[in-house]
Amino acid sequence: MVAAGAHRPGPLKQQNKAHKGGKHSGSSQRRTGGRVPVKAQPRRRLRELSRVDRRHQALQLRRQRKEAVLAEKRSLGSRDGPPHLVVLVPLHSRAAAPDTLRLLQSQDSAVVRVDEGRAGGFALLCPRLKQRWRFVTAQAGDLHAVLDLAKVADSLLFILDPAEGWDSAGEHCLTCLFAQGLPSYALAVPGGTDLPPKKRIDAKKKLAKAIEKRFPEARLFPLNTEQESSLLLRHLATQKQRHLAFRDRRAHLLAYAAEFVPGQDSELVGTLKVSGFVRGQTLNVNSLVHIVGHGDFQMSQVDAPPDPLSLNPRVFKGQKKSQDMEVQDDSVNATEEMEEDVKVLMKADPNKQESLQSEVVPDPMEGEQTWPTEEELQEAEASLKANRRVVKVPKGTSKYQAAWIVEDGEEGSERDDDDDEDDDIYDDMMEEAVSQEGENSEEEEEPAEEECETMTIPESLRDDQYDEKVEDDEQMLERYKQERMDEMFPDEVDTPRDVPARVRFQKYRGLKSFRTSPWDPKENLPRDYARIFQFQDFSRTRKNLFRQIEKEETEGASVGWYVTLHICNVPVSVMESFKEGKPLILFSLLPHEQKMSVLNFLVRRHPSNSEPVRAKEELIFHCGFRRFRASPLFSQHTSADKHKLERFLRPDAALVVTVYAPITFPPASVLLFKQRSNGMHDLIATGSLLSVDPDRIVIKRLVLSGHPFKIFTKMAVVRYMFFNREDVMWFKPVELRTKWGRRGHIKEPLGTHGHMKCHFDGQLKSQDTVLLNLYKRVFPKWTYDPHVPEPVPWVRSESALPVQEVEME
Repeated sequence: MVAAGAHRPGPLKQQNKAHKGGKHSGSSQRRTGGRVPVKAQPRRRLRELSRVDRRHQALQLRRQRKEAVLAEKRSLGSRDGPPHLVVLVPLHSRAAAPDTLRLLQSQDSAVVRVDEGRAGGFALLCPRLKQRWRFVTAQAGDLHAVLDLAKVADSLLFILDPAEGWDSAGEHCLTCLFAQGLPSYALAVPGGTDLPPKKRIDAKKKLAKAIEKRFPEARLFPLNTEQESSLLLRHLATQKQRHLAFRDRRAHLLAYAAEFVPGQDSELVGTLKVSGFVRGQTLNVNSLVHIVGHGDFQMSQVDAPPDPLSLNPRVFKGQKKSQDMEVQDDSVNATEEMEEDVKVLMKADPNKQESLQSEVVPDPMEGEQTWPTEEELQEAEASLKANRRVVKVPKGTSKYQAAWIVEDGEEGSERDDDDDEDDDIYDDMMEEAVSQEGENSEEEEEPAEEECETMTIPESLRDDQYDEKVEDDEQMLERYKQERMDEMFPDEVDTPRDVPARVRFQKYRGLKSFRTSPWDPKENLPRDYARIFQFQDFSRTRKNLFRQIEKEETEGASVGWYVTLHICNVPVSVMESFKEGKPLILFSLLPHEQKMSVLNFLVRRHPSNSEPVRAKEELIFHCGFRRFRASPLFSQHTSADKHKLERFLRPDAALVVTVYAPITFPPASVLLFKQRSNGMHDLIATGSLLSVDPDRIVIKRLVLSGHPFKIFTKMAVVRYMFFNREDVMWFKPVELRTKWGRRGHIKEPLGTHGHMKCHFDGQLKSQDTVLLNLYKRVFPKWTYDPHVPEPVPWVRSESALPVQEVEME
């Protein structure tokens, strides 16, 4: 009982939280009896470092990084490291590379060794500074040579014109170098002394403003006197080195000398002895080497000849060491030095050597699990007898010839259903066939050749080349139209009237949702997938491999050693290109990098190119240290498990390019070029290697369109999507959508001409269009070719804008 005068709490009484006595740390320790998990102890200790200890730890890490940078800077060009490789790149037709080389050679107390292997190359040895350099000049206009030398160069020395900086060819060269990855660089400006002092200052300001966009924090080095060349050398030696990831994890080498020994079986293939300084990583004789532009090869042994660029060379009897600058000619050929006092470092072990196998040899019987029984064989023979037909044939016709005779009724009934090519190419093939028939008929109507005489026609009257160019313009106009139509009506195709739609699109399927509907990545794979290699987990393999490179020490030739590599089964064309003055560059391959797989590149269209680029066109790829040709697929870059195919390379979005190519571990830059009819290479797109993944699903979408004929509340009669009743029934399960966002499905066909009754989630508008989406997985073509033709040199113009049209005579 409650007293009459007692206070009762009202509805606004404050309710305090109950005390949670069993959830704080003290009670949990009491419950566990003081036991602490073993793995939590070291993490807690790290977290419980005092402020002084944390500051000391950060100081130690900072000091270690600083010491690593200083050690790298001191080793480059020193006695124990490789010579500092400097590549001279003239960016203007008036930029004088020989004058620059002459100034750099005129250093006091320096020894200059002229390298006859390459035009304009030389080595500079400074015993007083304990530094050694090797200077190589990239041939003007040779894009492959510039890009290949930039892959291995420690520094690039750009030579500018004092008035204009660089021309169109220089702009193109800079664009490609920035996309590939730029090592450390310096800008030199020789000349300009003939200008008056006032104009000289204005020209310098104008040039500094022009280079500000490309090189924001770069410093211009005038190069007219020996003192200025000394300042440039000091800057090259002390500047911070930029790292290119794809070369830092692989041993690489620029050939200093080479010798070809023909094989016993053929003089076209033999052993190539390449000498040079090891860079990047330790070189193992059992690994494979990739000769840039020529392919992958095995090594048989590695020798250690005397160093031709030693800072303390041996002095033989009868020779006097001059104190002044002396120029030594290396035409005594480094091959003679290779033969003298050569030590064999290591020989290849056949049990440990990497194999050159790049493809899997598929077994056609691998999927077979049972042999056919006698009953099945008898059934097969009976079916063959039942399928025999009686055909009237001329007398004397064999059985083989009779099998090829087609009766009148059969010719239109049979059709090849294999449509591996793009479906939109089908119409182009029909047009080509019609045009060829017309040409053949014209040739048949022409009379027999009559006697004719030859006469010389001046060049001004020959306009056949002009007509050829007009034909190219017409083809380009047709491509522009196709690209424009694909932008306006993406993936829309016309339903063929001569072939049933259920036959034409029999390899396609409908999806409830492109994003969420399942698609098995192992379903209906092409035969080319039996030839490639695939990782269970590519990212984990890559991490483990890079961790081994960083932590484990491999046996082999260390960085900075001068070695001779014996490379087996090399074609003689490699030696011929080296004799022509082209650089010979070698990269060691990581495990599995010689094997073929499916590579995916993330690229973006370069703004300098506006021509339409269609999928499955042959393009030239510069991927890391490799160079090859292939016909890629373009697809959207999304985080989903399915990716829609793009028919053209879009200028406004990043796309994924898919090709068959040898495995390469990222990071690696990629450049896409397209070869013109005149041999020049146009830069199409730039990007990087995304993944090595054959299970990446690229889906091609087809959109069939129809128009509402009669519209009711939620029903509509649609026509022009199909043209017979059977097609309507075949595609009845597929969902419909409209351009204005309505969704529906086919109820039933009306009549026999393809009209159909459809139900939608709302009333249609008369100007709306009904769409039906079909999907099919597509795969790239196997068109990989490691041999890329040399590009025609870029035609220089005075302006710094790229040349779009060049007429070749």
